[in-house]
Amino acid sequence: MQRMVVTQRDCKARRVPSGQIQVIPEGEFVNLTQDLGGNYTVTWQGNMLRIDGTDADALGRKPQVLEFEPPKDDQIIEAQVWQALETIFDPEIPINLVSLGLIYQVAIEQSSKTVTIQMTLTAPGCGMGPVLVGDVEYRVAMVPNVEQVKVDLVFDPPWSRERMSEEALLEAGLFF
Repeated sequence: MQRMVVTQRDCKARRVPSGQIQVIPEGEFVNLTQDLGGNYTVTWQGNMLRIDGTDADALGRKPQVLEFEPPKDDQIIEAQVWQALETIFDPEIPINLVSLGLIYQVAIEQSSKTVTIQMTLTAPGCGMGPVLVGDVEYRVAMVPNVEQVKVDLVFDPPWSRERMSEEALLEAGLFF
């Protein structure tokens, strides 16, 4: 899938594989190369960039909308953090990070409005690690009352397919 589109507004994107944030200005031609897991991969000015599905309107597409029940107080609701995490998909395997078993722990510090997430990758040398970390930071920051997101990339215990949900195993064709 390769298709040239014009950006409809300024749009944040993350450079692949570094995860560095870059803004693509309105009116720029970008080459849309991939549409997997609700995110978009484009090339622009010789760089490969990833645009979050919540910003799809910048590409003339329908944006993904994350909706959360407003909290009754100023607390961060852990279930909403997990809800946000379930909307993030591995860019190479369109299965969400929770179902893949990549999220090890979520810790919430209510006083500082900080969410700390321990996660891993399917392989320690995964080149998309910084991009996935950026995806987690971006989406979890959309949860009501979250002011800061910290992601700790850990490799102990190492990831294995036993961490995957049954649904993810079926989707990946690994359930037998």
